[in-house]
Amino acid sequence: MEKNRSTKAARKGLGQGLRRLLVTSALPYANGPIHLGHLVETIQTDIWVRFQKYSGNEAYYFCADDTHGTPVMIAAKKAGKTPEEFVAEIQREHLRDFQGFQIQFDNYYSTNSPENKALSEQIYEAAKKKGNIDRKTIRQLYSEEDGMFLPDRFVKGTCPKCKSPDQYGDSCEVCGSTYSPTELIDPRSALSGAVPVLKDSEHLFFKLGDYQTFLEKWLAKGVSTGIKRKLDEWLKDGLRDWDISRDGPYFGFAIPGEKDKYFYVWLDAPVGYMASSKNFFDRTKRESWDSFWKKPGSEIHHFLGKDIVYFHTLFWPALLEAGGFQKPDQIHVHGFLTINGEKMSKSRGTLVRGSTYLKFLEPEALRYFYASKLGSGLDDLDLSRDDFISRWNADVVGNITNIFSRLCGGIAPKLDGKLGKLSKEGKALKKAALETAAKTAKFFEALEYAKAMREIASLADSINRLIAEKEPWKLIKTDPEQARTVVTDALCSARILASLLKPVLPSFVAGVENLLNLKEELTLANLDYEFPSGHTIHPYRNLAARIDEKEFEAMLEEEKKLSGTIQPAKTPGPGASPSGNAKPDEKKAEAKSSGIITIDDLTRVHLRAGKILKAELVEGADKLLRIELDLGEAEPRQVFAGIRAAYQPEELIGLTVAAVANLQPRKMKFGISSAMLLASGEGAGLSLYVAHRSAKPGDLLK
Repeated sequence: MEKNRSTKAARKGLGQGLRRLLVTSALPYANGPIHLGHLVETIQTDIWVRFQKYSGNEAYYFCADDTHGTPVMIAAKKAGKTPEEFVAEIQREHLRDFQGFQIQFDNYYSTNSPENKALSEQIYEAAKKKGNIDRKTIRQLYSEEDGMFLPDRFVKGTCPKCKSPDQYGDSCEVCGSTYSPTELIDPRSALSGAVPVLKDSEHLFFKLGDYQTFLEKWLAKGVSTGIKRKLDEWLKDGLRDWDISRDGPYFGFAIPGEKDKYFYVWLDAPVGYMASSKNFFDRTKRESWDSFWKKPGSEIHHFLGKDIVYFHTLFWPALLEAGGFQKPDQIHVHGFLTINGEKMSKSRGTLVRGSTYLKFLEPEALRYFYASKLGSGLDDLDLSRDDFISRWNADVVGNITNIFSRLCGGIAPKLDGKLGKLSKEGKALKKAALETAAKTAKFFEALEYAKAMREIASLADSINRLIAEKEPWKLIKTDPEQARTVVTDALCSARILASLLKPVLPSFVAGVENLLNLKEELTLANLDYEFPSGHTIHPYRNLAARIDEKEFEAMLEEEKKLSGTIQPAKTPGPGASPSGNAKPDEKKAEAKSSGIITIDDLTRVHLRAGKILKAELVEGADKLLRIELDLGEAEPRQVFAGIRAAYQPEELIGLTVAAVANLQPRKMKFGISSAMLLASGEGAGLSLYVAHRSAKPGDLLK
């Protein structure tokens, strides 16, 4: 995402004045464990909230479990528990795992709460009074065998747009299209496999179109330009009424005045942000809940993944407007997580649980890794083993920890642990450190964490360079007082360094605070400090340990065992292929051997029109150009194309080209390439395939 553009967020950096912020991250669903994908968001949010608090602002972080819906009801039944017992147990597990990664919520609650019920009903009644609720009879898929109307995610079939099989009833994971379950080709129940029938049912709808003008104005300041561009497509087509009711049996809140009708989970789920904060403020009496949700003057920030943007940027603000509540000042959206270049998948053992990670690896290593990779945009983030280990071992252990271990472990004990006065060089280094702090604060505010980490690493380099030049391990033998000055100079700036790291590595910095024997907790508001002459530091204790690649591999192996993906080798039976699959049809085998493909093979490749927004040279690559390609999505994709011999960057901008859109992203030396351009020829004679007539970004090429 771009820089935070809320009105009050203009006050960036240190000394920005008191701000009052209520911050949330998306609610994890209560039918599964916390995994590393969830933690991209909660760690990103936690860092930002800690930064705000350490800067002197009043900030609160709220979250909750999203508990309602048919999936939870069915999962509870399978577990032999009531839905209430089931979600309470899951909530405890979720909170335990979040706390294991030092996520510091002010309140972690549940949507299955009296506060949530009351607020959901209040918003619904207000919308009903304003004439925003409509009643319609619709046809739905009903499973006679399961005895229920099938929710979107309990229907599977073939996508009506791209014809990909085995897709859910609300959207296609291959082409990204959204649709209703009744539009699926050959639908079936995901529970029993039974073929459902169409059955009439009366439902309640929220007239989202009544709020189109309001949403157009709100979106101008509440989301990034990339997200707004995608939302503008929906707004241009006109907003459709939103089905907010579900038929029983259903685990959720009954709709007042209706028989056997329940609020759809996506109505009461975001209300959980309000309910969690209300529960906290009512219990603690620390602040007025109304001052955030009913009166202007404070800020509300939501952090979430790009998969749930539609609900949070259209439905949610409209519901708040209907209920007479304050709207979010900013919605911050991040990309997805892959592991070793692969999409997170339970069947592949790459959907790593937070609890599994904690068995093998240091939680702050993950916090640092995410911080070193996260920016303000929608780029996906890859957790590769080598990159993960290198960043921790090189940056945190080899560069930052090295400062404290060399000075406090090897030299300070020979000086009785006492510091002296800053020299002229020490004051200059401190001044540079404070300048770094000001830049780093702006990066934290704008969610440019990777840039903040680079500033911090550069400051650590400067401190280590001073130590290497002065060689205090030699001075201690010839001039102990000069050695004391070097230690003092370096530790004064290292104290600033630790303060900047605190939002990311709170436990590591707590160890530094103890080591330096500080009387006052490190914050970003007390950076300009000098140790008094004679200040005594504590004996050195190790702050961080190196990570071995075997620990990372052990984590993945453990996850494969838990998910049941490690299987003994099978001996192919009679008539089976070497892979253990059934012998292929003779016609298909003949086609495959001759190089001919079937229509099924062709539909797997998604060729789309893409508009080149930006093209530039890639430093260190003779053949590549880096391209930003608009494929009709919320954010452009990055593509590295080997076309430099044939095209200058400036002549590509504005071209609409053909691209393979569903190619697995490829991790390259220069970054992730997320699509492939179609071209023919070689070298200077290479030619891109360009649309002859008008084609919109994202159009499927047929």
